[in-house]
Amino acid sequence: MNEIKKKNFRKAFAAAFPHTVPVLTGFLVLGMAYGMLMQTKGYGTLWAVLMSAVAFCGSMQFVAITLLTAAFDPLQAFLLSLMVNARHLFYGISMLDKYKGLGKVRVFLIYTLCDETFSISSSIMPPEGIDRKYFYLTISLLDYLYWVFGTFLGSMLGGFVTFNTKGLDFVLTALFVVLFLEQMKKKENRISGLTGIACTAVCLIVFGADNLVIPSMIFILLVLLAAGRKKICC
Repeated sequence: MNEIKKKNFRKAFAAAFPHTVPVLTGFLVLGMAYGMLMQTKGYGTLWAVLMSAVAFCGSMQFVAITLLTAAFDPLQAFLLSLMVNARHLFYGISMLDKYKGLGKVRVFLIYTLCDETFSISSSIMPPEGIDRKYFYLTISLLDYLYWVFGTFLGSMLGGFVTFNTKGLDFVLTALFVVLFLEQMKKKENRISGLTGIACTAVCLIVFGADNLVIPSMIFILLVLLAAGRKKICC
C-alpha cells in the first residue's frame, strides 16, 4: 500500500511541479529579500526561517519587520495583521469545493494557502490519472518550501550585504503582477480579472490607498456572486 502511495505521490509531483515554476522563481527572490531585510534589522537566520516556516504570510512578514523594530503595540499588530490577511477568508471560502474530501491533508493545505498557491490551485484541475489529494498537496508543499528556502538563502547572504536595501520588498508586488498576467492569458479568466481591476479602482477612489484591500475584496466578491447568480437564472 505504501508503494502505491509513493507512486501516486511521484506522479502528482511530476504533474504539479511545472505549474509552480513561476512561484519558484518569485519566491526565491522574494524570500531572499525578506531574509536579507531580517538580517539587516538584527534578526539572524534562525529567526528569519522560523518566521517564514511558522507565520508563512508573505506580505505581512514584511510588515512585521517594522512591528518588530518599533514599540510593542499588540492591538495595532492584531488589527494590521487582520487587515493585511483578511483576503485569505475569501480564498478559503472559494477553495471549499476544491479541498473537499481530501482527508487529513486539508489541514496542511489550509495552513499553506497563500496568494500564489491559491492562484495556481484555483485555476487548474489534476490531469487524468493523477491523484487529486497528492496533486494539491504537492503544489502547496512546493510553494511553502520555496518560500522557506528563499528566506534561508537571503538571511545567509544578508550578513554580507553592504548596499541600501530600500525597495527590496517591491518584488512582492512584481510577483503578484506576473501571476495576474499568467491568469489573464486564459480567455475564461479575463472577465473576472477585468472585474477585479474595475472594482479595485472604484474602491481606491472611494476609500483611498490605505483602506483599499478589504473593501475591494468584498466588492469583487459581491459582483462575481451577482454575475454567477445571473448566469444561473438565465
